[in-house]
Amino acid sequence: MSALRLDLIRKYIKPHRRTLLLGALSLLIVNLLSVAIPMEVKRIIDELQGGFTFNIVLKKAAWLIVLATSMAVVRLISRQLVFGVGRQIEVNLRQRLFDHMLTQDSGWLQEIGSGEVISRSTSDIENIRRLLGFAILSLTNTFLAYSFTLPAMLAIDPFMTIAAISLYPLILGIVGLFGGRMVRQRKSQQEALSRLSELIQEDLSGISAIKIYAQEKSEQKAFEILNNKYRDSATNLAKTASTLFPLLQGISSVSLLLLIAIGSSRLDNNLITIGGLVALILYVERLVFPTALLGFTLNTFQLGQVSLERIEELLNQEPLIKDTKDSVEFKEQALGKLQAKNLFIKYQNSNKFILEDVSFKIKPGELVAIVGPVGCGKTTLARALGRMIEISKGQLFLDDIDIVDIKLNDLRKNIALVPQEGYLFTNTLSENLRYGEPYASQKRIENSAEQARLTDDIKGFPDGYKTLVGERGITLSGGQRQRTALGRALLVDAPIIVLDDALASVDNNTAAGILDSIRNNRQRTILMISHQLSAAAACERILVMDEGKIVQQGKHEDLIKSRGTYKSLWEREQAEQEIKNTT
Repeated sequence: MSALRLDLIRKYIKPHRRTLLLGALSLLIVNLLSVAIPMEVKRIIDELQGGFTFNIVLKKAAWLIVLATSMAVVRLISRQLVFGVGRQIEVNLRQRLFDHMLTQDSGWLQEIGSGEVISRSTSDIENIRRLLGFAILSLTNTFLAYSFTLPAMLAIDPFMTIAAISLYPLILGIVGLFGGRMVRQRKSQQEALSRLSELIQEDLSGISAIKIYAQEKSEQKAFEILNNKYRDSATNLAKTASTLFPLLQGISSVSLLLLIAIGSSRLDNNLITIGGLVALILYVERLVFPTALLGFTLNTFQLGQVSLERIEELLNQEPLIKDTKDSVEFKEQALGKLQAKNLFIKYQNSNKFILEDVSFKIKPGELVAIVGPVGCGKTTLARALGRMIEISKGQLFLDDIDIVDIKLNDLRKNIALVPQEGYLFTNTLSENLRYGEPYASQKRIENSAEQARLTDDIKGFPDGYKTLVGERGITLSGGQRQRTALGRALLVDAPIIVLDDALASVDNNTAAGILDSIRNNRQRTILMISHQLSAAAACERILVMDEGKIVQQGKHEDLIKSRGTYKSLWEREQAEQEIKNTT
């Protein structure tokens, strides 16, 4: 076992060492009692050979009941203590992992995969809980059982002791053989259940697409295949278990029969007492369970160590975008001035710049549009403003302060980024609107909905603001989802609003009304990224991007008079609009 793994185990159990020590002490008492009880049985039986009365038998039985009850109570305490540590570590670790995941960059999940993260957050953490609960308890109990029981057995009769435990290596070997198979089968069963759950979740989310394309039969077939795979994996596990446990019971019975056969002969020769034979039988039965369990325990121990390393790998993943010790706070809201100075951005493992030498200045309260062909870098610029992607220092500034030097929480409170596909949670409209401000009053919620032109829609819902939007907002139209996401951003009351095609699903008149409402409610800096040039034409200034560069800028009236990207895009949009009007 590597030192790293031992260090990890020590690190996780260190905060709970007092509880574990109490649990170990309880186990020690349990094992002392489990050795003392058969010895007491031996003594009582041998004493009763010389004659007895009912009162004597009753007193002896009562004394054994007291010992057995004490052992059961202490065993229960030991299990609660040690298993409780495992459960507490599980809860703490899951919380720690969840908290850590929320600090990661948004692109991190795409790199590692959501399925892998969920697997580590569930199966691996459960393996760690078994390692630090069940495995530690089992290994400690097995060690103590053999340490105390074997000397007691040898003291009664060395020859019979060796004969009785001679089959135990066979038990251990069989458990090792079947245990590994059961671990693999259990893992296969969990994976099959996971795939089944993923299909159910995906189909429920995409139920509209399934009905539109009449793919019910296809999805039923896919579910049947996965369901049968789960059944097969569960059946295989049950078959292995139903083979292993009767086999262990059979070997244990052979060991007891061997002990009785040898014991009968030695009783005839007065080499052992009846009480001694009974005590040896009790001891042999006591050792069967920890011996059989040892194989499973070792497998659990190995799985737990691998899971520890997998969890540590996630916890050691440092976010690329994070605060530094030199990050500054915004004690008051920003004025809303934005500036880019020779901004260059390219993604990792790519030699091509997404943004190249981009420079602009936006004054507080200004309404500016950014337009350009698909893939020209508009969304990358929006994400850079909110530091959703990392940029180098000295390129983007908020109120003349480098945004790289601003605390992330303060930066994102001052720059509200509204993406085209705003994520809505499975909750009420009211809760989705107040997501950025959980304790916002109902009046503020209604005000933000009014600015987003959502009020009339909400009035049409039977439950109003208490309407459940469904998973990912499936019960709302595309425009309603976008306006709900916009209302959520407006409720935060940020001085800068970046609309990344966030009005794509609403008509031009509604978009213009939303912009007027936002500006009349409060003087905000608005950066509207859009492919709708009719909406962009109403802005004070337009920045035109192409191939990662700003190729033109100015007012709509001036841009359509000169040849260039903007005029080409405008003429294309007008032609498309004419075609729509004639059809």
